Amino acid sequence: MPTVIFELPGGVLRSVEVDRGVSVLEAARLGDIAIEGTCGGSMACATCHVHVDEAQFDELGEPTPEEEDMLDLAREPAPTSRLGCQIRVAADLRLRVPGSSLLE
Repeated sequence: MPTVIFELPGGVLRSVEVDRGVSVLEAARLGDIAIEGTCGGSMACATCHVHVDEAQFDELGEPTPEEEDMLDLAREPAPTSRLGCQIRVAADLRLRVPGSSLLE
């Protein structure tokens, strides 16, 4: 099973083991990590926005034009920004969760 490592604001690390094919948003929910995900993963918002580790970013493939449009709405964007609902876990993955993506 792949492990997703979430780096939360303040540097806290949380690891979640998931089945291959699970989305990062689902992995966060399984690990009780409060990523917002307002639209429930239908790619109608940017509240599950995460920053992918630079060394792994290219391994995920290109985001679709629709995801790129949603990322334009993300708060705290970075060059490695992706929507957690659009990343399917295939191998170990490390992500940083911006504070704006967490439920308050």
